[in-house]
Amino acid sequence: MSAPGRIGAAFVAAWYSFLRRRTAVFFTFFFPVIIILIFGAVVQTEPTGSGLFSEPAGYYVPGYLAVVVLFTPLSRVGSEVARHREGNQFEKLATTPLSRWEWLLAQTLVNVVVIGLAGILLLGLIVLVTGAEITFSPLLVPFVGLGVALFCGLGAMLGSFADSQDGVIAASNALALPLLFLSETFVAPAMLPAWLPTELSPLTYFARGVRWVTYEAGTEPFLGMAPPGPLFYLGALAGLTLVFFAGGAAALPRTD
Repeated sequence: MSAPGRIGAAFVAAWYSFLRRRTAVFFTFFFPVIIILIFGAVVQTEPTGSGLFSEPAGYYVPGYLAVVVLFTPLSRVGSEVARHREGNQFEKLATTPLSRWEWLLAQTLVNVVVIGLAGILLLGLIVLVTGAEITFSPLLVPFVGLGVALFCGLGAMLGSFADSQDGVIAASNALALPLLFLSETFVAPAMLPAWLPTELSPLTYFARGVRWVTYEAGTEPFLGMAPPGPLFYLGALAGLTLVFFAGGAAALPRTD
């Protein structure tokens, strides 16, 4: 069987495995909806021009999307790797033609499809709940796809090094929560300490790029500055995705 055939077979198996976990399916779509309903209400009731939610509703679209792009791959892939380690599945995988990067790519593609569907739902809810004016640019698709792949790679690293599934969940939450609020998603750069190096967070490039293509549409200055265009952020995100995906594939154990 060729590499595409092996990846396709692993994708189908991972897809049905996800669908069988009804709780995981429910919370994959339910959790970001709750975030929108809570934060959307806050955005609509803070018209003072100051404070955390002082920007127009469209400004926070990257933050809402980041909830699923960040949390879901970290927890799902990390838990899947930990579950495979506990069940000695990687030892069995080593006896098959399916390589580690092919297995991780299949898991990533499942997450891209799942989070893509969740993202469509979120965008509709964002417009409905917050009244945000969104520009639906085709560039939004690669931004979401690359973001998901990046954090799938990071999730594979967490799953490879954590001692259990509980450890993966704890580590993913401990990592994701600071990233979510310190990567120019919900908190504007002007409200963050000047010394904080937000450029070290890969989520920053996702947030900046998504904000350009959905809110600023590449025509307005970014908070009073003239930054690189969205293609720069897309290229930076693509480079980081390759690094993190390769790192995640290399971290996967050959045996248990």
